[in-house]
Amino acid sequence: MMRSLYTAATGMLSEQLNTDIIAHNLANVNTTGYKKHRPNFQDLFYQTLQEAGTPVTQGASIPVPLQVGLGVRPVANLKLFMQGNLIQTDHKLDLAIADNIGGTAFFQIRLPNGEIAYTRDGSFKMDKDGNMVTSNGYFFEPAITFPDNTLDIVITEDGVVSVKLPNQIEPQEIGQINLVRFINPAGLDNIGDNLYIETAASGPPIEGQPTLDGFGQVKQRFLEQSNVQVVEEMVNLIVAQRAYEVNSKAIQTSDDMLGVANNLKR
Repeated sequence: MMRSLYTAATGMLSEQLNTDIIAHNLANVNTTGYKKHRPNFQDLFYQTLQEAGTPVTQGASIPVPLQVGLGVRPVANLKLFMQGNLIQTDHKLDLAIADNIGGTAFFQIRLPNGEIAYTRDGSFKMDKDGNMVTSNGYFFEPAITFPDNTLDIVITEDGVVSVKLPNQIEPQEIGQINLVRFINPAGLDNIGDNLYIETAASGPPIEGQPTLDGFGQVKQRFLEQSNVQVVEEMVNLIVAQRAYEVNSKAIQTSDDMLGVANNLKR
């Protein structure tokens, strides 16, 4: 059987995965804090038909090997942590991280099982007990609880959380927002809900205060948009579709060649 049938099949499967990833990026174009994904591919094992250096005549040998590649395989789905655009909102608990290190600082979230997760989505809410939570009700870490009689909330660029209370002139400080970053943020594990969790590949979290040591600033009443560029993804989608078609054409051509060989005796 011709190698090209199986080789082209690996190309079709890879481009199918590529299309799935592009579709996921486009689906999340309006997801707050979403970071686009990019697939990485590698060529597969090579079958050597003739070794380089093989002698052919007295004093002469093959200068280059004769090898046939056996296709392609996906090896990684890279998360690209570039800063998304910041948009101003009217909600006092909307927060964005404005940093100059490629969008790699994160808010900390405590999951119901006690595990700490990380997010770039700063669209926080207040629950019935005054706790600062995500849209799914997960608690902000470290916990921040607002008094019942809070009139206004002020969050400074360095993460200090203060509230204005009745009959008080000066705001009262109630908490501090700290950020974390990772040596290899691309190694974080996506768990959905705009959350990531630490892995052995990401390294341990490095905690710091906003505006210090390159952790960026906390911007109140702002949200970070997805860093997906629709035009770029549409071009990638066209390229993936054409690559899929070319691989399918290679399978069709191989099948036609096999058909010619089968009909030689007719």
